[in-house]
Parts: sequence; structure tokens; C-alpha cells
Amino acid sequence: MFSRLYEDIHTAIENDPAAKSTAEALTYPGVHALLFHRLAHALHTRGFRVTARIISQFARFLTGIEIHPGATIGRRLFIDHGMGVVIGETAVIGDDVVMFHGVTLGGTSSNPKKRHPTIGNDVLLGANATLLGPIEVGDGAQVGAGGVVLSDVAPGTTVVGVPAAPVEE
Repeated sequence: MFSRLYEDIHTAIENDPAAKSTAEALTYPGVHALLFHRLAHALHTRGFRVTARIISQFARFLTGIEIHPGATIGRRLFIDHGMGVVIGETAVIGDDVVMFHGVTLGGTSSNPKKRHPTIGNDVLLGANATLLGPIEVGDGAQVGAGGVVLSDVAPGTTVVGVPAAPVEE
């Protein structure tokens, strides 16, 4: 757990030029939210679901970032600013993802199955991007600020708009 915390702190320093030190990165709400999520997720997967939800709601109160304890998060996620981020129960996030404030990984069904997005590795999710349903965002993709993604995004593709569509680079 401490190695992951160290990794999360250094990910913040690497991704944010405003973070000048470890002490400063420790003040980031995204780092706090990930620390609480790792604890809540461990409890959730061991069947302590109510305790996990209490921890996740406490983290939401402190940080403004809501991560369901059931969500699966890879390594080195960087949540910049973070306020208003929502990550649903069946969401899966790969490694080295950068996510800005207001991002929603939401569901489109109340059916208890896979209903939230799967985000690949090395993905950038711009501010206030909304991704809905059991869609997949491929490795290296980018979602522009304010984009609403309702279907799969191919690896290496940049999408923008409402609804989000690929752009030529």
C-alpha cells in the first residue's frame, strides 16, 4: 500500500508542473481520493461492502471525488483538481490515465451487470468529459473537455464534442 502511495505522489509531481515537492503533492485531493479508494476497494472485494461505502462517502465529503468501492483502478491514475469526478461501480481504469475535474464514468442501466466504461492505458480524459455505458476507450485515446462519449473509442483516437466524434490530427 505504501509503494502505491509513493507512486501516486510521484505521478502527481510528474503530471502537474505546479507540484514542486512531495509535501505539496500530498495536499492534492486526487491523491487522497485514491488512497481512500484503495482501502475501500480492498474491503469491498472482501465482502465488507457497507464499511467500504462509508469510507468512499467520507472520501467524497473530503475531496469532492466520488469513486465507488467496486471500481477497478490501475496504477498511476492522476486526477487533476478532481472536484466533481464520479467513477461508477463497474468502471475499469487502466494504467497511466490522466483525468481532469468533472469527469463522469457513468452507467446507463440499473441492471447489476457491467454498466460503466472501461478506460485503457495512457488515456487522457478532459475536464467535464462524460462517458456513459459499458463502452471501451482504447489505449492512448484522448477525450476532449466537455465531450460526451456514448460509444467505443478506438486506440490512439481523439474525440471531441456532443456526442463525441473523432477529429483528424
